[in-house]
Amino acid sequence: MSCFISKYADELAKNAAYIGTPGKGILAADESTGTIGKRLSSINVENVEDNRRALRELLFTTPGALQYLSGVILFEETLYQKTASGKPFVDVLKEGGVLPGIKVDKGTVELNGTNGETFTQGLDGLAQRCQKYYEAGARFAKWRAVLKISANEPTELAIQENANGLAMYAAICQQCGLVPIVEPEILVDGSHDIKKCAAVTERVLAACYKALNDHHVMLEGTLLKPNMVTPGSDSPKVAPEVIAEYTVRALQRTVPAAVPAIVFLSGGQSEEEATLNLNAMNKLQTKKPWSLSFSFGRALQQSTLKAWAGKEENVKKAQDAFLVRCKANSEATLGTYKGDAKISEGAAESLHVKDYKY
Repeated sequence: MSCFISKYADELAKNAAYIGTPGKGILAADESTGTIGKRLSSINVENVEDNRRALRELLFTTPGALQYLSGVILFEETLYQKTASGKPFVDVLKEGGVLPGIKVDKGTVELNGTNGETFTQGLDGLAQRCQKYYEAGARFAKWRAVLKISANEPTELAIQENANGLAMYAAICQQCGLVPIVEPEILVDGSHDIKKCAAVTERVLAACYKALNDHHVMLEGTLLKPNMVTPGSDSPKVAPEVIAEYTVRALQRTVPAAVPAIVFLSGGQSEEEATLNLNAMNKLQTKKPWSLSFSFGRALQQSTLKAWAGKEENVKKAQDAFLVRCKANSEATLGTYKGDAKISEGAAESLHVKDYKY
């Protein structure tokens, strides 16, 4: 029996359940300064604070979009930013019924004695940072662990170290009032088939929930952000129905029913692929004790970014593209997406980046 005691227990459970509301999902806008720089450079826009703020303001103020979102993950800079007219982003989100979240990890470092496997840093000083973020209005947090599939990977060492890191992070967040998103991302890089990905996903998730239990984390006040179970990036693609079947089965075998919601990462899939795969999972007729939703970054922003191109006169066009993706993914959480989101520029292109780093 977990001996979890936090003055925030009720609030954590309420916020986690709210984020998992069917019909809503998470926009991951937590790209670090370096990563958003790569996105901006792809449309020939300079990576300066004004441009970073302009892109985020475009997203957060899109008319009608926030009704499809329950949370937005922010980078630290964005948590404290305001709109051009001086309104804090946190207030814009809250007024739209969206909980602000915050990325709290400090990136990955190599695990000694492994073939390039990694461990996520950021536990030092995490409690103090979480308290500060809670005061600033954040109500959930994100920490990304990264694992890879190859002939001998992931090793048991990498699985255990990352599971323990995620569990320590989750326990600290809960003591500070933040719902932890547990994100053990298994990269899509490789030539493995979907069965291999399923087996590795099950091993990793089983280790994560063992660690969360050992660290007395209250599962009702957490969310899981896993990869979808897919073939490797160098393997032939399979139908959304196949991905749905393998993914949901891996979750049924490993994720306790106490977890309110599973919010998938898009992992470099195209916008349309990510939506179709999520929709197929929600259409699947089988036991699903958690809601299945999205926490997409690139798969919500690519066509928006292309439409905007950093130009003031394109803001309306870019916001229209963003609204299309938000609505499509909202429908996918209900299993009612018809594949009718007009394919705007960028919606069908693969967003895969090998060894992706935030």
